[in-house]
Amino acid sequence: MSSNPDGGKSFARRDLLLKIQSEAQKSWEDNKVFEADPGNSRPGPGEKFFGNFPYPYMNGLLHLGHAFSLSKLEFGAAYHRLRGSNVLLPFAFHCTGMPIKASADKLAREIQQYGNPPVFPATEDVIFEVVDNQADQAVAVAPDKFKSKKSKAASKAGVQKFQWEIMKGFGLSDEDIAKFQDPYHWLTYFPPLAKEDLKAFGLGCDWRRSFITTDMNPFYDAFVRWQMRKLKKMGKVVKDMRYTIYSPLDGQPCADHDRATGEGVLPQEYVLIKMEVVPPFPPKFKALEGRKVYLAAATLRPETMYGQTNCWVLPDGKYGAFEINDTDVFILTSRSALNLAYQNQSRIPEKPTCLAELSGN
Repeated sequence: MSSNPDGGKSFARRDLLLKIQSEAQKSWEDNKVFEADPGNSRPGPGEKFFGNFPYPYMNGLLHLGHAFSLSKLEFGAAYHRLRGSNVLLPFAFHCTGMPIKASADKLAREIQQYGNPPVFPATEDVIFEVVDNQADQAVAVAPDKFKSKKSKAASKAGVQKFQWEIMKGFGLSDEDIAKFQDPYHWLTYFPPLAKEDLKAFGLGCDWRRSFITTDMNPFYDAFVRWQMRKLKKMGKVVKDMRYTIYSPLDGQPCADHDRATGEGVLPQEYVLIKMEVVPPFPPKFKALEGRKVYLAAATLRPETMYGQTNCWVLPDGKYGAFEINDTDVFILTSRSALNLAYQNQSRIPEKPTCLAELSGN
């Protein structure tokens, strides 16, 4: 019905516009209006136009932000099409990277821990307070990237704690959600939905040229492999160590868009000050006999260390004596030892070895 049977506001004009829209979109599809093929001769200036849009990431549904950004390209392509240019506008879907894999792994861990369907702890809705804290840290590290605590990281996190609840927000059933433990299932579920939304939006693109990334598409995968080999051969790509945000769980760097929180946060550089512990050692340090033992303090202001006479520890602090190499031992926290272990500052790489546990008192 185009009007409210209870005598409310009429939607006749809106319904007419939707009817016109539907008929126009069907006509475009039937007549293959947006399919672009090369001509028989070389095009002259202004006779062709190519536009492309950054592939949207397929860890969820498209939103108004995609439509807003895409509208600029859509209007430009339509303008050139009206001027008689041969317009090629393809579209693709980005599936490479950690967000999908991390979400699938997180979902699998939740099911393993809480069951299928999971029964989560009976608590009130938890707002990610940690998001605000990490946003504050990001402000300190990169003030040009944030204007307030309501960072992009905070807006992405919302109030949902579990991946299962996030998937519920997409309107999925319990049976369907469990399938998303397989990262490849995301690649077959969300791109078709995105395509339908884009068609409803009226995107004038050549869908014959649509694709997804990852090795699920052998053609695109072969292109990326060729590209990387070519760049490596040219000396533009090198494999080496560098400081970065790293995920021990996934065993690889964790870039900005791979993180649920902490977007914009960069590695923080500290200077480690080594203060040698002079023998004889106390009984607690018996296992350290024959080693060089240092109190290791991290500071952002090494220039203030000149003239220092004391080294203080937290009375309730938990510390450990960690092997750095075959001869040196550092007294520091387990968190610091773990960080150093991933910077080749541990006898066993990526595995800190604690020889003795200590407390500040």
